[in-house]
Amino acid sequence: MIPDPNSGPCVSLPSSHESFGALSSGGLPSAPKSSLTDSVPQITAKPGKKHRGRVDIPRVKAGRGGKTVTVVKNFVGIGLPEKEQLAKAMQKVCGTGGTVKNGQIEIQGDKRAEVARILTEANFRPVFAGG
Repeated sequence: MIPDPNSGPCVSLPSSHESFGALSSGGLPSAPKSSLTDSVPQITAKPGKKHRGRVDIPRVKAGRGGKTVTVVKNFVGIGLPEKEQLAKAMQKVCGTGGTVKNGQIEIQGDKRAEVARILTEANFRPVFAGG
C-alpha cells in the first residue's frame, strides 16, 4: 500500500506481474545466461593510432652561415630508410631541400609548423624545442 497524497487513505496499486501478465513473449529471443560480471561492460582499447614517441623540433642557425634550418631529432625505434622517407615527404610539403644527417632530419628554412603536421600524421608527438 502506497499512500496517495491527494486522498488521505492508502490506495492499492497493481503489482508489476499483474500489469504485464497479458503480454506475450512469443517471437522474442531468449535472455542470455550470464553472470553478474558478464553484465558489466568491458572497456577495450581501440586498435588505432599508437603514439610512436616524442621528437624534438628545434630551429637552428649556429654554424650554418646565418641560415635557418629546422632539425628533427630524438627519434626512437625507427631506422634510416623511414627517416629518409619522412624527410622526402617534408621536403615535398615544405617546398625546400633537406637531408638526413647523424640520425636527424634537416629541412632548410623555418618550417617547424609543416614538419610538426607531417610528424603528427605519422603518429609521432612533435615538441618545439629551443628558439
